[in-house]
Amino acid sequence: MSQLTARVLFAASILACLLPCLIAQPRYTADSQLVLPSDYREWIFLSSGLGMTYALEDNQTPTFTNVFVNPTAYRSFVSTGKWPDKTMLVLEIRASTSQGSINRGGAYQADVLAVEGEVKDSGRFPGNSWAFFSFGKGSTGKILPHTEDCYSCHAEHGAVDNTFVQFYPVLLGIAKQKGTLTGDR
Repeated sequence: MSQLTARVLFAASILACLLPCLIAQPRYTADSQLVLPSDYREWIFLSSGLGMTYALEDNQTPTFTNVFVNPTAYRSFVSTGKWPDKTMLVLEIRASTSQGSINRGGAYQADVLAVEGEVKDSGRFPGNSWAFFSFGKGSTGKILPHTEDCYSCHAEHGAVDNTFVQFYPVLLGIAKQKGTLTGDR
């Protein structure tokens, strides 16, 4: 095999791996459920929280929340400080545990408890263009009714365009620099 052929094949294999991730856009089933991208863990990792909650609950074991965003939306945010249309954020909720192997203190992430999504899609969601989905442990997510608290909470407290950028340290700095912060910071 020639050196040129080897380089072409190598470049093609890299594109085959990266292209789906780079152009990830929301996909929906015929009954309007959001399809969970199988590669979302390869997306841009924004942040992780431990025990974050909006209501005080007694004696609840804290969960970890991991937030991922599709790469195209991330690059756009870095440039503009705003989320473009077709932004997808995936929230992975995991159990926490401290009992295992050699661990003697602290907590680490365990099983996935549920997955949720937030999508900006102006062609599909009139108004502010955002919608929330619940996947549970499945591969398709049902849209949450607009009566759910997440809609009003995100609209009222989102630091940038309906999202909690205030909890994503890298993006918070970008939003400050670009002057796009609103809501709670």
